[in-house]
Amino acid sequence: MSRHGASVHTAVLRGAEAVPVDVEVDLAGGIPGINIIGMADKAVLEARSRVRCAFRASGFSLPRMSVTVNLAPADVRKAGTGLDLPIAAAILAAASQVPREGLDGYLLVGELGLTGEVSPVPGAIAFQKLAAEQGLVLAGAPGEAARAPIGAPPVPVPCLSRLKQGMGALAEAAAGAPVPDAVRPGPQEAVDFSDVVDQEAVKRACVVAAAGGHGMLMVGPPGTGKTMVARRMATVLPPLEGEELIEAAVIHSAAGLDASGILAGERPFRAPHHTVSCAGLVGGGRPVGPGEVSLAHCGVLFLDELPEFAGNVLQTLRQPLEDKRVVLVRADGTYRFPADFQLVAAANPCPCGHLGDRGRECTCSAAQVQRYQARVGGPLMDRIDIVCDVARPRPGSIIRGEEGMGSAEMRDQVLAAREFASWRRSQGVGDGPVSSLGLDEAASGRLDLLARTASLGGRAVTRIARVARTVADIEESRAVTARHVAEASLWRQREVA
Repeated sequence: MSRHGASVHTAVLRGAEAVPVDVEVDLAGGIPGINIIGMADKAVLEARSRVRCAFRASGFSLPRMSVTVNLAPADVRKAGTGLDLPIAAAILAAASQVPREGLDGYLLVGELGLTGEVSPVPGAIAFQKLAAEQGLVLAGAPGEAARAPIGAPPVPVPCLSRLKQGMGALAEAAAGAPVPDAVRPGPQEAVDFSDVVDQEAVKRACVVAAAGGHGMLMVGPPGTGKTMVARRMATVLPPLEGEELIEAAVIHSAAGLDASGILAGERPFRAPHHTVSCAGLVGGGRPVGPGEVSLAHCGVLFLDELPEFAGNVLQTLRQPLEDKRVVLVRADGTYRFPADFQLVAAANPCPCGHLGDRGRECTCSAAQVQRYQARVGGPLMDRIDIVCDVARPRPGSIIRGEEGMGSAEMRDQVLAAREFASWRRSQGVGDGPVSSLGLDEAASGRLDLLARTASLGGRAVTRIARVARTVADIEESRAVTARHVAEASLWRQREVA
């Protein structure tokens, strides 16, 4: 670091990841002004005006020299307003207006207001994660990163004038500050499966789907409670913790969404409208950002009115469902987003919605029904393990206020099944090919008979076997029996689906 130069560590968002950037400043003779180089976008270039105003409001003076700001590495596109604070800090350090000592131990990120106030920017938790990986401490406007269980606590820099104290003094003040309050509980605490009346078979399907991570489609007339069931699906999953919590929080933070519920351990629940685009569902746009499948990572993705989604949009789900991630290739490189979600979908059986409804007569022709059901597409249906009917609840059950199995009881079953599955794998009974699932002789015979009589393909046979394996895990049975295969076959795709 020369007498007329300084550098500061910072980062920019690329997809859902924070990419390290160094802000290098050189002061030299020439025409006074700030020149920013290093593939900066318009928002970064506008930092020159924000820095000038913030300097005046904070009691600093812009050097009467030619100020060159290099954003390294130069081959990475820089976007966003989070570079305001590190650019200002590097200029002040180069001009000896703030102490340089210890500055290289921090990763500065923050947007400057015209009064010198430092505001948070999207991706705070991603920046906190990067800082921990590089052995640095995040400084700036940390926002919700202050509550993220990652690395050292960030150091708040509420306004630019605080840099006069030096980073050491700011760190000492932050160490003596009270610990942020626990994040508030989210809306998922207010819903429970006990509110879903007279749908015990559907609840059983939810337990099986949640225990094994199987995709689930509910088919039934309007008003039968399909959406109620889907919105309660996250309540039967175990709370987020560890790496899952961090991954989900990073994605929500990078998308500029509130991650407080995630940090409290709540599973995300995403329910995009059927008019969503491909970029909105799997990610994309400019700048490239995560889509709904990534925002549902470690949680639930609910697709209501499944046949109403555009066919090309639905087919983009095939790769995330198989690979548990999204890979987008663009001109400036490859973007990867995690997408390990629980798929829950709902559909009417026909355009009018009353095919098979005991209470009303269907008015659709056979051709209309066939066209409607074909909108989902066979390749996607092949990746949905459980298809269940949802019938109208009995009016008397609703009027009397009856309650069935609640979320707590269902969650206990899911947790027990997952724990048993973990033990089972340690004993050599895995989750790979059908031959590794532990089917006994009777179960193998039952599955073979079912496959031949129904002309099932290889994927359908494997799907039924894996659902049967999950049913056996719920009952804590090491072997998959014919009874487990029989129950799994009940969730097989039907003609009306």
